[in-house]
Amino acid sequence: MLVTLIIAILIGYLVGSIPNGVLIGRYLFGVDPRTVGSGRTGGTNVYRAAGPKAGILTAITDAFKGILAVLLVRMLITDNEMAAQLAGLFAVVGHNWSIFLKFKGGAGTMPNLGAMATLSATMFVPAGLLGLISLYVWRMASLASLVVAWTGLLAALLFAREYWLYAIGQALVVTWALRPNIKRILNGTERRIGERNKTPVN
Repeated sequence: MLVTLIIAILIGYLVGSIPNGVLIGRYLFGVDPRTVGSGRTGGTNVYRAAGPKAGILTAITDAFKGILAVLLVRMLITDNEMAAQLAGLFAVVGHNWSIFLKFKGGAGTMPNLGAMATLSATMFVPAGLLGLISLYVWRMASLASLVVAWTGLLAALLFAREYWLYAIGQALVVTWALRPNIKRILNGTERRIGERNKTPVN
């Protein structure tokens, strides 16, 4: 049992670690997102660094990492939803702290949504809808990410308790990654979507 779970964690982490934002930004659009704005490799910073096409492509492929991690483990380790949950969770961890990027990366939102969608529609639908609404209203990707994470947790605890492990884990991982953004949200200096930032990383 323990070996099975460790295998699921490794699969999830390695899939999540694939640095889509760097590959797309640097090699397709000529801009390394690690050198711009927040320095993160997720869709939001790639959008600011290299434009909307690069940002959208990064977001889609990042979501696919969460989907792929869960599907791979479900295919290889049948009838073990805890293993599938760990694979999805560690895809988010790998995205945020990639072994290929010296343990740096993004904030985990898109692989989180991908894993949620694959694990449980009960988590994904309310989290995705409220995340989109908050993004539309406040135009802050970080705030939308937090809404997704904590709505997913609440939905799981209320309606899909069998996914408590993933739900609690993803909320903690995303919130931890967004600590600097939370400070900026609270003091009113957080950047909004549409503010293209090509300033060097601080």
